[in-house]
Amino acid sequence: MATPIQASVRYYRRGVTKVLWVPTVATLSAPTRPELTAATDLADEVSAMSGWQTTSGTVPTPALGSRFTPVVNGEITAPDSSLTFWASKTAADVRTLLIREAVGVIAWLDEGDVPGQTMDLFRVSVSAASKVRELDGAAQIMAQFAITAEPAENVEIPDA
Repeated sequence: MATPIQASVRYYRRGVTKVLWVPTVATLSAPTRPELTAATDLADEVSAMSGWQTTSGTVPTPALGSRFTPVVNGEITAPDSSLTFWASKTAADVRTLLIREAVGVIAWLDEGDVPGQTMDLFRVSVSAASKVRELDGAAQIMAQFAITAEPAENVEIPDA
């Protein structure tokens, strides 16, 4: 009999996941605790998120001797990504931090800031921080990001 996969400990993301704006990370695959300490924790103001994952394409490799066309792994891409924040009536909100063309790193600590667990890091440039205008919704700001380098996925969170 095959060995079953380890059972997951399921969790509800709100109140657990941290998302950080890190001004600088020297080595994306090995951030330091001082770099994370210098970050801004965005989680309490995030109302929605989109993207923040990688996808892989495939490349067909046909051969004349077969009607079947196998494929091999191809390019790795990251879709357009955004974070939506609550806007402040005083304008003292994310607009003062995530200004157009600001560069930094978005770090996703999905299971919280727990040393030894993992996080994903995305080197980004802020492409826009636009006001979301709706008739009956609370005011929001949507920050859009260009992911400028291959993300570092499942990187160990350093000790505190």
